[in-house]
Amino acid sequence: MLPNSDLSFQLWSSRADTDLDAQFRALEALGYTDMQPFHAQYDDPTGMKRLLDTHGLTAKTGHFNTRMFEDEFERIVAAAGTLGMSLVVAPWLNVDERPREVEGWKRWGAKLREYSRRCAAAGLQFAWQNRDFEFVRFTDGSWPIEHLLGDEAAWEIDVAWVARAGVDPKPWIERYRGGIPAVHVKDLAPAGTTAEGGWADVGHGVIDWQPLWELAVAAGSQPMVAEHDATDDYMRFARRSIVSMKRYAGLSV
Repeated sequence: MLPNSDLSFQLWSSRADTDLDAQFRALEALGYTDMQPFHAQYDDPTGMKRLLDTHGLTAKTGHFNTRMFEDEFERIVAAAGTLGMSLVVAPWLNVDERPREVEGWKRWGAKLREYSRRCAAAGLQFAWQNRDFEFVRFTDGSWPIEHLLGDEAAWEIDVAWVARAGVDPKPWIERYRGGIPAVHVKDLAPAGTTAEGGWADVGHGVIDWQPLWELAVAAGSQPMVAEHDATDDYMRFARRSIVSMKRYAGLSV
């Protein structure tokens, strides 16, 4: 099942190519219908919107650095409005910002809930995207991700980062059912692989994506967003991954 008729592509995967027009043309030809921009791409939202429209694409979601929610919130709102986004995502904490104790993660959780409220007031939904560091359990049995999300913040789950932490993503998707508006569709290479950061094209790694796809859709995810953090060939990644994603969605390939 494809919940909203969109197969989305995270433009971080193709960041080595600075020609957005060429990227959009190639990705649209493969069958992608939606792009997910990232923090460095909001200098000219009007120009990006024009290119998206030219290629019949949308940008319903976008990533923005956490610092932008602190210092440039109006810029986020303006870019999202121009591009037609409904979901804005914070994807990262720098190493020096990551707490080492429960109380520190609770303080960050309070910040995320503040971002959620501010975004809601601006007509946007806010979500957090995880890496692996939110899945290192504390001695009290709690997890950083629990303190970040609380009962209010939504979550763009990156399944492969959860798996990379050695944690089964299935119970987490089930637990946050209804609070996962988007999913990063990413795959892991076999253990010991060093090429391309240890990531794989979707459907060509070790993650059993079919049941996870179905679980994510049932949990309410709309955009299914293909991403590779360190590919040497984003067109190979895009081409092979969309075939797998269509198969998971029950579409003809």
